[in-house]
Amino acid sequence: MRVVGVVVTYNRVDVLGDSLHVLAHQSRPLDHLIVVDNGNDPQVGELLRSVCEPAGLDFTYLPSQHNLGGAGGFALGMLHALALGADWVWCADDDGHPDGTEVLETLLSCAHKHGLAEVSPVVCTIDDPETLAFPLRRGLVWRRKRSELFDANDPNHENDLLPGIASLMNGALFSANCLDTVGVTDLRLFMRGDEVELHRRLERSGLPFGTCLSTAYLHPHGADEFKPILGGRMHAQYPDSAVKRYYTYRNRGFLMNMPGKRRLIFQEYARFAWFFLVQQRDLAGFKEWMRLRRLGHNEQLKRYQQ
Repeated sequence: MRVVGVVVTYNRVDVLGDSLHVLAHQSRPLDHLIVVDNGNDPQVGELLRSVCEPAGLDFTYLPSQHNLGGAGGFALGMLHALALGADWVWCADDDGHPDGTEVLETLLSCAHKHGLAEVSPVVCTIDDPETLAFPLRRGLVWRRKRSELFDANDPNHENDLLPGIASLMNGALFSANCLDTVGVTDLRLFMRGDEVELHRRLERSGLPFGTCLSTAYLHPHGADEFKPILGGRMHAQYPDSAVKRYYTYRNRGFLMNMPGKRRLIFQEYARFAWFFLVQQRDLAGFKEWMRLRRLGHNEQLKRYQQ
């Protein structure tokens, strides 16, 4: 069984080393590690070499002179991993890392135990591993703590799987058959929502997948973007920069027009109309949300321009 790791990075050589070090020292060693560098920075190649060679880990450095974004970077890395003969592809971002040296071994064990085509760890906050890096909704209830993901009727946490839900790219482990079936991330989305679109395909494929509750991936806290509305019963995502909002809202417009997501369009309008018009009293913001959503709906997926 051949497991190949894929990391996508862009101008984050200062934090990339933490990720590479943990990936290179797993109790079940990786067979190969691929780093796709959207910043085409020679320091990344040197860093990769300095981590992998002492660990005896084979590696491939893929510098790109064209910024492929997270979506294109993972697509390139996944396809390269398959071309190397990977049976499993383990994805990681550059600003996070597995929570310890046994994460890969635990994920593989969970996948084999439950017959999964894809399995993800719980994505927790680096500074507070008991807090989820991104809030997760189950039904009408939002979960923000790792402990809240376990079944209340399972006090000893014997069930280690949350089926049908997975945070992709942050420590996600895909079987080769899974990628053959659902494909890789969509280059056109560049960043923001590419993992959600891949999750949509995974749901519709019928392949078994889920989150392994007994292991974690540590990531910077990302919940601040999700603004509570209606007393916290719902949330509206509002990133802190124009670039992030552009790709977030444009790509959500694209996503909501895809099979499997169209039933959520009314909820999407209600959520953001309330957030912008009632809560924020920001008519200009709502019009911009509408414009970006329309771009995605019409598959006008051009890169952001100031």
